[in-house]
This record gives sequence, structure tokens and C-alpha cells, in this order.
Amino acid sequence: MLSAKSLFGEIVDNDESFRLFCSIAASGESQGGWENGRIAALVPESQRALAPKITRHGADEDKHGRIFNALLRKRGLEPCEVPPDTDYTMLLEKHGIGLAHDKLRADEPLTEQDIITYLAHSRVTEQRAADQMVMLRKHFADHPEIGKAVRMISNDEDNHLAYCHEELLRFAYAGHGRAIQRTLQETAHVEIRIYRDVSLAVMERMGRILGWTPTKARALAAGVHALYAYERVGGWRRMVSLRMPERRDALGGPATTAPEFA
Repeated sequence: MLSAKSLFGEIVDNDESFRLFCSIAASGESQGGWENGRIAALVPESQRALAPKITRHGADEDKHGRIFNALLRKRGLEPCEVPPDTDYTMLLEKHGIGLAHDKLRADEPLTEQDIITYLAHSRVTEQRAADQMVMLRKHFADHPEIGKAVRMISNDEDNHLAYCHEELLRFAYAGHGRAIQRTLQETAHVEIRIYRDVSLAVMERMGRILGWTPTKARALAAGVHALYAYERVGGWRRMVSLRMPERRDALGGPATTAPEFA
């Protein structure tokens, strides 16, 4: 019987599939760390109070990248090159989601609308990350090899999501509500399509590594398409709703350090 637990367990138990998984995850987290670092440096004067939180967000993402690389080192594995069609972060940027990297590489201050775009992008993608970590925490929180990493990253993703809710609501109360909802919806509709495409690309490569039968590969692909159909019909709405979180000022303190895995 196919299940998220059995599927991910199969990936973790094989060195080559684990290498691909951790390499993809580490690359995406490191890219997110760079993006947040540049945004923090370019925050407009009117929003300078946000800069430490954006810096903390980026530091957390960098930490996650180091954690995935540490998991590889613990097995004596080196990161592999990330196939372009599995690079979720770069594909979102390529399709106009978030702030363009050309803008982040420049030295011009961002605008308030840019900050809203960043927060909306983060609201959607952190929802995806938090959902994935809930699944991993449910099945692998006590795993001897990856459990510590799963628990730490899951807690961080919950903090990131709470931060996005709180800051977007602050902007909404300041009169930006319509712009926020428009940006959130545009972002969510593109994200669910990119997530589908990346999931299919990752599953195709995992299938080759793990020797899945055509029947199993088709069943998993059907599951990816079914999720996309659900999200396209209405599941995307969970990514755009805003509510004041229980965790207030979730990124108000210093970033925590990565644990040792070696």
C-alpha cells in the first residue's frame, strides 16, 4: 500500500535517493537564505523595523540548508547537482513569483509594494513548507537519523508562517488589503502549478533510482495530479487566508543554531 510514510521511508533508506532529496532541499533553503538577506539589506526606510525579522528569516533558511548538508555528510555523501526541473525556488522566480533576482542584486531600496510581494510569496511558500513538515513530523519526528532535523525545521516553518500572517495583516490594516489579496491569489495559482511540475519531476527521478514499477510510478503521478486538481478547485484558499497567529512576534528574537549531526 502506498502512503506518505512508506514512500518517504523508501527515499530515506536509499543513499542515492536520500542524496537527491537532501541536495534539492539544501539548495532551495540556501537560495531562500540569500533572497531574505538581500531583502533585509534593501528594506525601505519606512519599514526598517522589519529588517531584523527578515534577517532572522534568512538565517533560518541558511541553517536549514546546513542541516540538510550535514545529514549528507553523516552518511559520507556529497551533494549532487539539482536538476533544473526540480528547482522549486528558481522556477517560482522564473515565473515571476516573488521579487526578481535582478532587483535583489541591485542596490536600489525596495518599495512597500515590494515588501508586500515578498511577504505574500513567503505566505504561500511557507504554507507549503509547513504542510510538508507536519507530514514529516507525524511520521518521522522520532526517526534516529532525521528526527532532530525534522522537529527543528518544522518549528521554524511554523514561526515563518506566523510571521507572514502577522506582518501581512499589519499591512492590510494600513490600507493595503486589496493589493495583498490580489498578490496572494496570483502567487498561489502559480505556486500550485509549479509544485505539481516539480513533484512529478522529483518522483520520476526517484522512481528511476529506486526501481519503481510502471504501475507504482503511474499511481504516484496520479496522486500528484489529484492533489493539483484539489488545489486548483479550492485547496489554494488555505494559502491566501490571513488570521492573527497564536505565535506573535515569531521572528522577533535571534536565530537558533543548527544542531550537530555528525
